Amino acid sequence: MKNISIDIETYSSADLTKTGVYRYVESPDFEILLFGYSVDGGEVEVIDLAVGEKIPEEIVSALTDDSILKWAFNASFERVCLSRWLGYETGEYLDPSSWRCSMVWSAYMGLPLSLESVGAILGLEQQKMREGKDLIRFFSKPCRPTIKNGGRTRNLYYHDEEKWETFKAYNKRDVETEMGIQKRLGKFPVPDEVWDEYHLSEEINDRGIGVDTNFVSHAIARDRDSSNDLRHRLQQLTALTNPNSVVQMKEWLSGHGLETESLDKKAVIELLKDCPEDLREVLTIRQQLAKSSVRKYTAMENAVCADSRVRGMFQFYGANRTGRFAGRLVQLQNLPQNHMEDLADARDMVCSLSYKAISKKYDSVPDVLSELVRTAFVPQDGRKFIVADFSAIEARVIAWFAGEEWRQKVFADGGDIYCASASQMFKVPVVKNGENGHLRQKGKIAELALGYGGSVGALKAMGAIEMGLSEEELQPLVNAWRNSNPNIVRFWWDVDSAVKRAIKQKTVTQTHGITFTCKSGMLFITLPSGRSLAYAKPRIGENRFGGESVTYEGVGMTKRWERIESYGPKFVENIVQATSRDILMYAMNTLRCCSIVAHVHDELIIEADKGMSFDAVCKQMSRTPPWAPGLILRADGYECEFYKKD
Repeated sequence: MKNISIDIETYSSADLTKTGVYRYVESPDFEILLFGYSVDGGEVEVIDLAVGEKIPEEIVSALTDDSILKWAFNASFERVCLSRWLGYETGEYLDPSSWRCSMVWSAYMGLPLSLESVGAILGLEQQKMREGKDLIRFFSKPCRPTIKNGGRTRNLYYHDEEKWETFKAYNKRDVETEMGIQKRLGKFPVPDEVWDEYHLSEEINDRGIGVDTNFVSHAIARDRDSSNDLRHRLQQLTALTNPNSVVQMKEWLSGHGLETESLDKKAVIELLKDCPEDLREVLTIRQQLAKSSVRKYTAMENAVCADSRVRGMFQFYGANRTGRFAGRLVQLQNLPQNHMEDLADARDMVCSLSYKAISKKYDSVPDVLSELVRTAFVPQDGRKFIVADFSAIEARVIAWFAGEEWRQKVFADGGDIYCASASQMFKVPVVKNGENGHLRQKGKIAELALGYGGSVGALKAMGAIEMGLSEEELQPLVNAWRNSNPNIVRFWWDVDSAVKRAIKQKTVTQTHGITFTCKSGMLFITLPSGRSLAYAKPRIGENRFGGESVTYEGVGMTKRWERIESYGPKFVENIVQATSRDILMYAMNTLRCCSIVAHVHDELIIEADKGMSFDAVCKQMSRTPPWAPGLILRADGYECEFYKKD
């Protein structure tokens, strides 16, 4: 026995979409209903655990045998569920090192993260059965008690034996589909180094990050008090039966002379700029009621495990174009920032004082709760957090690829890239909070918006107009940035040319240390790290301007599988972001023994013993990978007793 392909069907009264699998398996009524498996590509067997069948002893033994590879689609689900089934306690799980995930393999090839979608795109002989969702809803989740079903809250196998047989067939088909994916993608194996990264990611998910559950419960209570108070005040001001209703509020505003198409966050911000004074309070309360960041507390409460840790927040290869991580559950990637100086005092007040007492101290309780979201994550067992992140990582990577020497010198000298960029663009010295300091903001907006071929539209999308730049300034700003960065501009079009030649000639091309290969209906971009980015069914087409363009198939902005148009600067964006991701993974590997509990974009959070030095962590994190000679990295860090932005 070398490989086992596995798929399981489970039951739990917990809502998996809210709890994540780690909390899901802690439900007292969690159980595995069906265990489908195939040994070394053989016939698929389905063990009906719900009716008392037993998994063969050699298969049970194989689950803990690290010499036997276990395959599944979204393998973390099977691994964590089977850990619980085997009797592992909270915080203890099957070693991920002998597990492989066909969903990761699909993502590595630029395919979707859905078994049904992958099967359809690959044209597999055995497709995932469409009845699956209904069957899972029937057998895997609680049901609503009715007179017809005798008031029961759960459907068991004997309540509909025909459906149950279909459920078993569905379980078997999933294993067959997963095996079909492995067979179809066999000529494009995932490198061992990427599997090792996956295992590291699973170790971090298994470890989880501590949550101050007492603070979270008080924050939720204060948010409820705040919402009730704000809703009551809004009803008094407007006499609306439901002031949360967008339709009712728009009609009320219209009746008071203020027309608006939307009441989303951006629209309300714009309306507040010049609305009549008598409507300002209504819009401000509406804005506070709509604060979504406080929902993060509820997400924490839903997902936290019995040992006060949230697990499973990071989806490995969640962004399949670059291989970057995606956030799950609490979504650390989009937490609100904190700007308050008295975070510790504010936390104490939330836990010890009433809503009315807090509102006397602060103008907006929702704003306070929003700024405190990060602080709900805490180290445990007398430890501390060390938070370290890369400084201007994408700006450093693109400068290194392009050979833009003046930028490299700024980084080598420890300079401010926004000041340096403004100085290069406007040919005058620019010092932060000093000489020509007002130009730094223009340098910053240009850096953030223009590195990947962006123009006036990109500046606007980045908020250039809101930052005080005029429409007339935008095109000159684009021109100035491009003139100051000729090697980056050349890099865009060298990549564009290399991609097109590879596709047209079905050959291998190279530029700037990057290799482009077109074979077997795939375009591969091999990065300096050795990892490849995959683009399915590449073609040369025509863009809306009548020029030559590259298209490929992938998951587009609509979240559907479609043909996507791209060009040099966009490929450069993928290359730079993917390389930045590889640098983060290199740092995570060098710090693997340091109890990493979370990572956010280019930042690592380590739960460390009191004696560990954050300077040592930053120094280790700043090590340049051997595959990136000449790249100048810098990591900055700080220590804290709860997570925050320094």
